[in-house]
Amino acid sequence: MDARELIARRVARELHDNTLVNLGIGLPTTVAQFVPPGMHVYFQSENGIIGFGARPPEGMEDVHLTDAGGAFVSALPGAVAFDSAMSFALIRGGHLDMTVLGGLQVDRHGHLANWFIPGVLVPGMGGAMDLVSGARRVIVAMNHTQKGVPKIVDELSLPATSLRPVTLIVTELAVIEPTPEGLVLRERAPGVSQETIQAATGTKLLVPAAPPEMDL
Repeated sequence: MDARELIARRVARELHDNTLVNLGIGLPTTVAQFVPPGMHVYFQSENGIIGFGARPPEGMEDVHLTDAGGAFVSALPGAVAFDSAMSFALIRGGHLDMTVLGGLQVDRHGHLANWFIPGVLVPGMGGAMDLVSGARRVIVAMNHTQKGVPKIVDELSLPATSLRPVTLIVTELAVIEPTPEGLVLRERAPGVSQETIQAATGTKLLVPAAPPEMDL
């Protein structure tokens, strides 16, 4: 199992039946592949769709069915499309149960940076700021490091997406929960020690006695 699949499978365990969930661009979209059998989750994308599923088989793509990043998605029975105004009204109105977003950095307070890298041209922040501020739960799905550099840091060096802390961080090494006291190591990836996790993290983690391995 590669890192992306491990992260997506663990995030999928945070899904609940009959909830409205936004999946961000990139790695978060793969969560749709691992919805537990029998569970009904309504995935929303800020470009204006509720009820999308995993990427269709090759050759079955529909150019009119994409997520906010332009990747092909499938439409499940009962899916609905609407304009961006309605989509962002749902987000800003607090109607999303959960969003899963990628991350560039998360600091010791749980603040996320995921929309801008100085010197790199980007089209805009997309829905990131609205999603972090408006969804009831915010889960960051990202690699623990980038080219060996920790992405979980003491202080952000990139512009913050929101002043609101995220709910949970899931990486290929660990599940970490931001709390008022600091970042708490809740779970370890299979075969990964807490010492390895701390060494790959750019800030001090709070470690309860014997954090369990992820149940995938």
